[in-house]
Amino acid sequence: MGFFTTPESSQDSTRQTTPESPGELLVTSPYTTPEHLLNLSTLDNENALFAKALTSLRATRDDYATASYLESFNWTEVMDKLRQSAELDQVDSQDANFAETSFFIVAFRSRIPPTTVYEDLGILDEGAHAEAVACGGFLKYWFGHPDSDGRNLATCVWRSRDDAIRAGHTPGHKRAARATASMYSHWKIDRHRLVVGPGAKEWKLIDWSDDYIPGQ
Repeated sequence: MGFFTTPESSQDSTRQTTPESPGELLVTSPYTTPEHLLNLSTLDNENALFAKALTSLRATRDDYATASYLESFNWTEVMDKLRQSAELDQVDSQDANFAETSFFIVAFRSRIPPTTVYEDLGILDEGAHAEAVACGGFLKYWFGHPDSDGRNLATCVWRSRDDAIRAGHTPGHKRAARATASMYSHWKIDRHRLVVGPGAKEWKLIDWSDDYIPGQ
């Protein structure tokens, strides 16, 4: 996914992320037309429950563009919602309806110069997002709005790293990636692994490593 934002749309990014839409479709980004909605029927139980919990994701501080990723969002609230959903769906008191699962997270930190045309960024972003959704496993897309120095943060939560790589090969993403050199004065990508334990009772956010061993 190529993270591109506009001031107009970014200010509504959390308000437009609403609870589940009719049927099996879920609004998981600021974009609400059908091609941007997540089809929950394509996910297993853990990923579907987490996607629903992520609809409550929001920034908790104004300086999220430069602050710690973990401290910039209401992760505790999201995890509480996930745990409650898992408990409601469990078969009995001994069978929590959530197996240990890890998720792939990308954080895109950027700085946009005054010469950048924000409308052009928005067009690239929307097209890339629709293609990423079609690839599958795209659970959440959130972005803020540039601060007074043009700095911003956008983030994606994926079912797996493979899903993110697949989306990265789409035409829309390639067009967006080619535009970074001319439209951004600075950009940086951080990768994280979010590990949620059985029953969603414990969780941790760590730097991404391909050598991670479940249970450690």
